[in-house]
Amino acid sequence: MDDGDDLTALFERARPRLRAVAYRMLGSLAEADDALQDAWLRADRAGLDGVENPAGWLTTVVVRTCLNRLRARANRREDELDDVVHVPDPLLGPAAGPDPEQEAVLADSVGLALMVVLDTLPPAERLAFVLHDMFAVPFDEIAPMLQRSPTATRQLASRGRRRVAASVTEPDPDVRAQREVVEAFFAASRDGDLDALVAVLHPDVVLRSDGGRSRPQMSMTLHGPAAVSRQAFTAARLSPFVHPVLVNGVAGVVVAPHGRAQFVMAFTVRTGRILAIDVLADTDRLAELDLPPLGV
Repeated sequence: MDDGDDLTALFERARPRLRAVAYRMLGSLAEADDALQDAWLRADRAGLDGVENPAGWLTTVVVRTCLNRLRARANRREDELDDVVHVPDPLLGPAAGPDPEQEAVLADSVGLALMVVLDTLPPAERLAFVLHDMFAVPFDEIAPMLQRSPTATRQLASRGRRRVAASVTEPDPDVRAQREVVEAFFAASRDGDLDALVAVLHPDVVLRSDGGRSRPQMSMTLHGPAAVSRQAFTAARLSPFVHPVLVNGVAGVVVAPHGRAQFVMAFTVRTGRILAIDVLADTDRLAELDLPPLGV
């Protein structure tokens, strides 16, 4: 094989990990794929001459591409004064469990609640935290990507870790138990049973909804059982169209009247009660999702 063949084979072997890095960095499946395409073009132009660690070099190329995109995004949000919550693209799987190929992806998936918090971190902080804490990349390898010292990079990751720890709670591990709580939530909202609904909501429950540009009225953040239950009763008419799915490895639903997705909802269930509900309501982004088979 010539160098081009070597690089192509190396890139294809590394693609699943590189895509996982890009998704955690960007929170968008489409942008992750675009970043991989940009990285491939850069890598193809540069070639492998003089590269001692090709796999690490490819990771660096992808990460720098993602970092540029994050910085451009941060600048746009500052210009727009956009403080509305952004819900990243969900990874969806069938409620009965993924097929063997999907299982490996979802088993290593990051919860949507964590992805929401990652999206609030400054670009350099997000990069340091994601690479070190999620992919075990040493700080002395991350530092050159940020043009910082290893000590400064360690501090960035530490700040990111503290923000994540303050905002994200690990869900209960049993997905079937999570599903029972979610089913009880929808049964109570459908029946108008306030006591039953409040009983499945954690006192600190938060609902985050992203309607995007297509449905700005659906962009909101609600805190507490009273506010979340009022919203649940408002949406109770949609309960016949709720289809259970896995969302980033936890219990969730797709609300799809006539087979067209109107909402994707991910539930963080902790100690048997719902602590967080993350909702993607942007119809433009929903139309681009690869939905699993929807059963009742």
